[in-house]
Amino acid sequence: MKSYWIALYTEIKSMDNYKKYSNVAIPIIKKYGGIPLVRGGKSKVYSGKEFLRTVVWEFPSFDKAIKCYNSKEYLDGWAVAKDTTKRNLQIVEGLNIE
Repeated sequence: MKSYWIALYTEIKSMDNYKKYSNVAIPIIKKYGGIPLVRGGKSKVYSGKEFLRTVVWEFPSFDKAIKCYNSKEYLDGWAVAKDTTKRNLQIVEGLNIE
């Protein structure tokens, strides 16, 4: 079953660090089968908190998404931005609606 990384960014103090992280992370995430569905863009908040940035990646399975996040290469990439970036990150399994 497909699964999703949902990242809701609450603070980005250094866009340089965030861009460096993105440049490292994107090829790693794609290596684990990640497909970007949402990477910023227009948004409209109707209730709840507004986030600086929303990012959603689709993975072929929950296991692949977890393995990607826990990989040394991804965590090393995240280390570039984690001191200047705050986010809520969830990995969520999708539905089979067929």
